[in-house]
Amino acid sequence: MKRFILSAVLAAFTAAPALAGGSLSIAINPSNADEANAIRAGLAFYAIAQALEGNANVVQNGNGNAAGIGQFGDGNWGVVHQEGDGHTGTLSQSGDNNAFGVFQFGEGTEGHVAQSGNGTGLLFQFGF
Repeated sequence: MKRFILSAVLAAFTAAPALAGGSLSIAINPSNADEANAIRAGLAFYAIAQALEGNANVVQNGNGNAAGIGQFGDGNWGVVHQEGDGHTGTLSQSGDNNAFGVFQFGEGTEGHVAQSGNGTGLLFQFGF
C-alpha cells in the first residue's frame, strides 16, 4: 500500500508540465493542551524576533499581496506573513483565546482561516 501511495504522489508531480503552477499546504492543529501551548510559544517567539507589537500583525514582502486580520474577543493573537508575489491571506478570530499563524511563501497561494474561540494552529503554504 505504501508503494502505491508513493507511486501516485510521484506520478502527480512528474506528470505536471514544467510551467504548471501549484502549491503545497501544511496545516498544524494541536491535539492537546501541551501542543497548543507550544504553538502559542512559537508564535510569541516569532513576534519577538520580528519586533512585532500588538495582537494582530501582517508582514508582506513582494508584489500583489493582500492580507487582512479581524479580531473580536479577548486574548486573540494572529499573524499573516507573506513572502513572494500574488498571495491572499485572511485570518478571522471571534471569541476568546485564539492564536494562529498563516505563513505563505513563493507565489500565488490563498489561505483563509476562521476561529471561533480557544483555537490554535499554523498554516504553511508554498506556491510555485
